[in-house]
Amino acid sequence: MTREDISFTTGDVTLRGWIFHPPNTGGPAPTIVMAHGLAAVKEQYLDRYAERFADAGLRTIVYDHRNFGASDGEPRQDIDPWVQIRDFQRAISYARSRDDVDGDRIGVWGTSFSGGHVLVLGATDPRVRCVVSQVPTISGAEAARRRVPPHLVEAVEHAQVADLEAIHAGEPPRRRPLVDDGSGEQPVYVGAGAKAFLDRPDSRPDTFVNNVTLQSLARNRSYEPGSYITAISPTPLLMIVTEHDDVAFTDLQLDAYQRAREPKRLALLPGDHFTPYDETFDEAVTQATEWFLAHLTPGGQR
Repeated sequence: MTREDISFTTGDVTLRGWIFHPPNTGGPAPTIVMAHGLAAVKEQYLDRYAERFADAGLRTIVYDHRNFGASDGEPRQDIDPWVQIRDFQRAISYARSRDDVDGDRIGVWGTSFSGGHVLVLGATDPRVRCVVSQVPTISGAEAARRRVPPHLVEAVEHAQVADLEAIHAGEPPRRRPLVDDGSGEQPVYVGAGAKAFLDRPDSRPDTFVNNVTLQSLARNRSYEPGSYITAISPTPLLMIVTEHDDVAFTDLQLDAYQRAREPKRLALLPGDHFTPYDETFDEAVTQATEWFLAHLTPGGQR
């Protein structure tokens, strides 16, 4: 297995990442396209997944979202889910342009926020032949409702509107930390699991920045990828869900899975939102690899 640096353009922005080549596979191979979740970068454990996929014979493309990590784009740390989905589609186009990729056997893998993106892609992009969605965002509105206490909703909305108007006047966008950074600013994630995970040395590569723009959070409130789940079929869907997810919320994910149509599979793992990157990594990556092989290789169902 070898890793190669790659870049491709989407509009006027260059996105950068890696492609992992399977051993002893020089010709066109089934290929996985993958990206990380909210404000995360590829160095935060995605190379571990890509290496396992490649070892199984699946060429794998991993890239950073625009405005994050090694990819270009301004303002930094700014998220628009629909722009990220269009960039994901451009990544698929890049993959299909390569001679070493079998363009008729493309799978997508996403986690957390990008786990929601691959639900949308599975429902709307016919080039996608297989989907693995790990601890996915299902409802931005419901997640915001659960994270923001009722007595703070008005203040949060006021801050987001004031920031939007300040940006119009030429001011830089305001940001909020993902987890507590000692500034006194309310973090996005207040749970102990998120803080413990992001305080690990392996979770803090040089390319990671512990904040996002306020407008990212405002946009996310209207992002509802779970509404696409019934339209994914007949594309095969694997959902990897953890039992105690207080970030994307286990109950929302299980409800979405029940609404999905066949072919589908649920892998319910112990732990919280972050355990599939470490404690339950072997089970999560094994489930994903087996699903991709079943549906993207000869002898599989598709």
